[in-house]
Amino acid sequence: MTTILVTGGTGTLGRLVVERLRAGGHEVRVLSRHSEPYAVDLRKGGAGLDAAVAGVDTIVHCASSQKGDEEAAANLIRAARGARVPHLVYVSIVGVDRVPFRYYKSKLAVERLVEESGLGWTVLRATQFHDLLVMMLQGLSKLPVLFLPAGLRDQPVEVAEVADRLAELAAGAPAGRVEDMGGPEVRTFESLARAYLKASGRRRAVVNVPLWGAAYRGFRSGGHLTPERAVGTGSFEEYLARRFGSGQVRAESGRGGEGRPGA
Repeated sequence: MTTILVTGGTGTLGRLVVERLRAGGHEVRVLSRHSEPYAVDLRKGGAGLDAAVAGVDTIVHCASSQKGDEEAAANLIRAARGARVPHLVYVSIVGVDRVPFRYYKSKLAVERLVEESGLGWTVLRATQFHDLLVMMLQGLSKLPVLFLPAGLRDQPVEVAEVADRLAELAAGAPAGRVEDMGGPEVRTFESLARAYLKASGRRRAVVNVPLWGAAYRGFRSGGHLTPERAVGTGSFEEYLARRFGSGQVRAESGRGGEGRPGA
């Protein structure tokens, strides 16, 4: 039986990877800051991390945050080398080498740590999940007018499909940098925003606003897209239908409830 450690194993992606690996007959350890018996803060490392990786055949590194990713990865790699873990799988983001966005720079740095770790490794880059896009749009639509960065497109992918691919890679041999994984279609950000407004029952004026800076230019040029690898099948509308149901019902029953969770 293969023993696999999933970091960030209680998160949006990680918990699905855990489910799929267990369904495949693997023994799975879940590492997160608050999940016993492997409750570990990767940014600190220590004996708890050493115990988590001991005897593991593969690590799937899904844990990520807005700060400290490089430190966390370095600690994980150090522990994995000490335990002679044969395979480290890392999930990254399409465009981290093309868009000079701060978070992307951190993800690219982690990729390099993985590649230079001396371990057997696999790196999968995916486009942004539907969940993240909705979280962004929820924040932007708190105002009466929904302001969007002009000229942007996106290619959101279903997180469950990325989990399927990661579980497949984790069960196999180290493969290096594998082909990117993108959602089924490249869409304008405005069309995605209008689909979200319709599904959630919100009424907002939509205004496209030109921005500036190298990161914005990188996104506007499509550096975060992979149209040639549009291998995902789940559409944004299908995700919205599962999450919100009928937008018309929500509009009629949920007015005045903008402050409620999920509103």
